[in-house]
Amino acid sequence: MKGSTYRRCYCRDANGKALGKACPQLSSRRHGVWAVRQELPARADGGRRSFSRSGYDSAKDAQAALDKVRALLDLPDGDDTEALTLVGDLLEDVSKNKKAPLPDLQETRRRLVRGQKLTATMTVGDLLDEWLDVKRKARKKTTVNGYESHVRCHIRPALADLRLDRLGVGHVQQMFDGIDEANEAVAAENQARREQVERCRWAKGGRPPAKERARLDAEREKLAAMPGYRRVTGPASKQAIRRTLRTALNFAIGREYITFNPAAFVELAPAKRPPGLLWTDERVARWRETGEKPSPVMVWTPAQLGQFLDAAEGDRLYAAFHLIAYHGLRRNEAVGQDWENVSLPAKQLLVAKGITVDGWTPVEGAPKTDGSMDTVHIDSGTVAVLLAHRERQLTERAERLERGLPWAETGKVFTAEDGEWLHPAVLSETFQAIVADEDLPPINLRDLRHGAAALIKAAGGDLHDAKVKLRHSTITLTSDTYMTLFREYEEELTEKAAAVVPRARKAAADTSAHAPFTQEPGDDDAP
Repeated sequence: MKGSTYRRCYCRDANGKALGKACPQLSSRRHGVWAVRQELPARADGGRRSFSRSGYDSAKDAQAALDKVRALLDLPDGDDTEALTLVGDLLEDVSKNKKAPLPDLQETRRRLVRGQKLTATMTVGDLLDEWLDVKRKARKKTTVNGYESHVRCHIRPALADLRLDRLGVGHVQQMFDGIDEANEAVAAENQARREQVERCRWAKGGRPPAKERARLDAEREKLAAMPGYRRVTGPASKQAIRRTLRTALNFAIGREYITFNPAAFVELAPAKRPPGLLWTDERVARWRETGEKPSPVMVWTPAQLGQFLDAAEGDRLYAAFHLIAYHGLRRNEAVGQDWENVSLPAKQLLVAKGITVDGWTPVEGAPKTDGSMDTVHIDSGTVAVLLAHRERQLTERAERLERGLPWAETGKVFTAEDGEWLHPAVLSETFQAIVADEDLPPINLRDLRHGAAALIKAAGGDLHDAKVKLRHSTITLTSDTYMTLFREYEEELTEKAAAVVPRARKAAADTSAHAPFTQEPGDDDAP
């Protein structure tokens, strides 16, 4: 390809037109500067282009620059038109930015061989875009939504503009320090809003007087202008954000963009799983008094669970609650269960699918983890419940078809009234409505799954039995959640076992039941 070095100046005539080669002063070696021009491979659309740059002090400097440009153009094989076009794109971009240095020959060769971008230094933002594009094709949509949320809300604002090869542990630590600072601001705003809510209340009862109504209206205007309640980013969320960043940077290492993952060396407070606690009589009384739950994970006693199931028995979704309570299915697994994966004669079912939500849209996919896809053995009582549920479902189908109404043949065990997929939120809402009607201590639908672990303990099982039943990946996960529950349950069972023995009197309160250590002398011992 044609290329050359030449001398040029910026002199203009009286009309402002550049003189170029016609400048009479170019005959002097001290006038003007040296420049280079090199023809480049055609663009992808076939358009012609060239590399040009001026400002060199000598012909030697200009020739050195031209030699470097030609060496870059010699990197691809002559018949590799795609690689030639990429190198041409690189040199065209450099030519447009007169202050940009010429690309390093060895670095360009490395990137070209490994199929990496040539036209710019990769930033963390570039990496995140590339990584998410790959993940969108390979992972579940709900999983990618979680990645995108972490990237959008936390990682991109803090790190996107940094060069990827210069990202260090300090940069990542600063991101988490910023999250902590934002948490403090959110906590302060939430507290200010709570205090303002109190100022908006008229606690004396009845209609407030005119003077107080004006004051309350003013306070309510202030409340309307305040930020709404927001959640802080807790330890578990920060650990999840770090996992997302660490995964993206591992992807970069795999693509040979970098060789070090700084996210792996940032220290964060451990995210402790809240322990499962029983709703004992004392805790129920305290909750009724204060409205506060002792732990985010609360589990009903067998009596409370029985009360709920008795109340739910007439509901069309009773079998779903029964299955979750006795055998620990997750909500998405219950609504995604297919009849074809249920074998009632063998007393077992295969958890093979789950229905989650993307925003509000139900999405079918694989269960939460590879270990979650497993066979669950069910008891005779559950078999009877599922048989009754199947009869009810067939009756609903026949009645709708008889009335000319549509029925969707989804093959799901639990469906909407027209046979379509049952929205997971409907199951949760129905559950909460029954709990409220029965005035039971509050738990979430997922806590009904936790209750299955308590039933295992009540039947004499241990943590390993709970791990198998709940299909956890490790026993550590089971232990972190249920160890406290198992200990509490053991204490309760111990007390109940001791109370089984009927006694005519309470030995601890009746001191006459025990002979004294020192006997008083009787009449026979009188002197």
